Amino acid sequence: MAVTRRSADKWIIDFGWTMGEEDAALYEAPFQYAQEQVHPMRQRNRRQSNRLNWWRHVEPRQGMWKALDGLPRYIATARVSKHRLIVWFDIRVCPDSALIAVARDDDTTFGILHSRFHEVWSLRMGAWLGKGNDPRYTPTTTFETFPFPKGLGPGVPATDYLTDPRAQDIASAARRLVELRDRWLNPPEWVKWVEEPVPGYPHRTVPRDGNATKALKKRTLTNLYNARTQWLADSLARLDAAVAAAYG
Repeated sequence: MAVTRRSADKWIIDFGWTMGEEDAALYEAPFQYAQEQVHPMRQRNRRQSNRLNWWRHVEPRQGMWKALDGLPRYIATARVSKHRLIVWFDIRVCPDSALIAVARDDDTTFGILHSRFHEVWSLRMGAWLGKGNDPRYTPTTTFETFPFPKGLGPGVPATDYLTDPRAQDIASAARRLVELRDRWLNPPEWVKWVEEPVPGYPHRTVPRDGNATKALKKRTLTNLYNARTQWLADSLARLDAAVAAAYG
């Protein structure tokens, strides 16, 4: 879900958490989708407020939005995923309940969380879910207990370690990884970036032709990490080495 950026106290209004059913119905296409897909599920929900206000985006996460307020981007990862993929989200994108949001915008934190060390920790301290027994990321037992390198943890402002060589090496490796991933996901020869009709929303990609449309369907992060191409393996190894050095 994309939104126009506002101050933290405006999120409830902007996301329709107080919007009545008649006002919500004015947005015909999304309301019809909610009627068909969301309403039946919500009627089975144990919480009365969720059953009665079925068209609303459940409940506001005011603490999360206050933590994210002022950031241009934030880190996100899926609750349940075969690979522990760490990605950047534009601040104008609202994460749903299937995602974990981390209120940091620095490349060093991104790199540490995407390292093999954090992945192994999350596998050991997390849970497992579904028929495929996929790893489930639980913030309280994985993120909150994870031993970050000394001086590079989430309790330290990123500005405090800008000149730390350890942080710089991790940040450089993380930026390179993201750059290569983005280039693979959206090759410039296949896509073009266009503005959304409503000002303030993130730009989106549009395939340049029919062949690009077909090819892009296979360009997902899961497919990339399943294939484990050599350039990806090299990038991850460089990142892991930088994080290992930060631990000493």
